[in-house]
Amino acid sequence: MTAAVAMAVWLAACAGPSSYIVLLPNPDGTVGSVIVKSQHGEQIVSKADQGVLLDGSKAPFDVPKAQIAQDFGAAIAARPILPEHYMLFFELGNSSLTAASKKELPVILERVRARKSADISVIGHTDTLDTPSSNYLLGLKRAQAIADQLRQLGLDHINISVESQGLTNLLVPTPMGVAEPRNRRVEITIR
Repeated sequence: MTAAVAMAVWLAACAGPSSYIVLLPNPDGTVGSVIVKSQHGEQIVSKADQGVLLDGSKAPFDVPKAQIAQDFGAAIAARPILPEHYMLFFELGNSSLTAASKKELPVILERVRARKSADISVIGHTDTLDTPSSNYLLGLKRAQAIADQLRQLGLDHINISVESQGLTNLLVPTPMGVAEPRNRRVEITIR
């Protein structure tokens, strides 16, 4: 929604008497909202493909897809592809993927190839069973193992950055000494 608000502010600065904005759905299909405030009052747009005049003088209106393509096609085409995020989970105390996560590797590989990606980051995490320094090293070992597997699967030409956050960025907050399977993970971001 922040990007939509920023775009609306920018458009308002350039707006003529019939300038308008259209609310588009997010890639996952969800829809945020935009509030247009002016001397005419306040208009709220909260439905996909709904528009509102930037001067706020009329109620929100539906905009046909063809009109959106005509008016905003160049701007839509210029947007960068959003990053994709994946999580793979590990067995206790080592860098062996769970059975379910092993099945995700081909999906990740396919997405990288489909995007013609140039950059992947792999961040290793752990639960809180060991010391911070041991967990840092285990998180790094996990991240490196996944990066190595991706390279072996044919992604050796792509920049893959590897780091560890150990136990510092828990998916499920726990006290020290707790074996939490969802914290034993790597996060993969494909850009």
